[in-house]
Amino acid sequence: MLNVLKSGFFTSVQDTGRFNYRHKGVPVSGSMDAVATSKVNALLENDSDAALLEITMTGPTLEFEKDTYIVLGGADMNATLNNSPISNYCVYKINQGDILSYGKLSQGFRAYLGVKFGFKTESILGSRSQYVPITIDACIKDKDQLLYDPCPQFEPKIQALKIAEIADQKVLNVSKGPEFEILSDRDLEILFSKSFTVAKENNRMAYQLEETISQHSFTMLTSATLPGTVQLTPSGKLIILMKDGQTTGGYPRIIQLSTNSIATLAQQKSGETLRFKLI
Repeated sequence: MLNVLKSGFFTSVQDTGRFNYRHKGVPVSGSMDAVATSKVNALLENDSDAALLEITMTGPTLEFEKDTYIVLGGADMNATLNNSPISNYCVYKINQGDILSYGKLSQGFRAYLGVKFGFKTESILGSRSQYVPITIDACIKDKDQLLYDPCPQFEPKIQALKIAEIADQKVLNVSKGPEFEILSDRDLEILFSKSFTVAKENNRMAYQLEETISQHSFTMLTSATLPGTVQLTPSGKLIILMKDGQTTGGYPRIIQLSTNSIATLAQQKSGETLRFKLI
């Protein structure tokens, strides 16, 4: 059992996501930074869809009731184990009663905590990812308890990875969206030569950008969207759908982020600047 002494700003259980239900309006959900979580689970030799904790901006304080092994990844929040600093992408042995705490955010925006075998919270529609209204809560709360299987002994094939964090990357690779052709030459020049700033309106559903391109009057039927779809509103604002984003939308879908670029964007906070690159 993992005891949540303090939950942090927004800490949730996430796995690879909830698939085959988008036709019923159910978002994929899952880890915002799939690149980081895949490395965390790989170091622990877990299944690729093992559930982890996604920790946003401010980290929790956690107490382990059973022996296990953990790996941290994603953002650097200056984590400590029993008040001793620990690093991302290293396998650590956990003993009963150990306390994991997080300090000040120094790089990135979302951190991840994986345990050997993954967290064993309730699976709904094939996923443990928290998302209201599919799950009761959107995130964990103070005094919650999360199940995990004990692991008294584990000899990892790889003890640690040295990784250049994608939070430092500022280019989002994109492909053409279904309504890409409505963009004017001026729009294309702005879109692929200028920098865009992450607005304060950003969360697991979508990221908005402060700068705009041309206004438009293009109308279309409500159509399918995906995580990473970039929508263009009539006012010229760009909205990038993320893992909890809606499954359909009525705004033109001008470009589509790659999986790695979704992960890159998930590690950016308000005020960060980014550029698009058409691939």
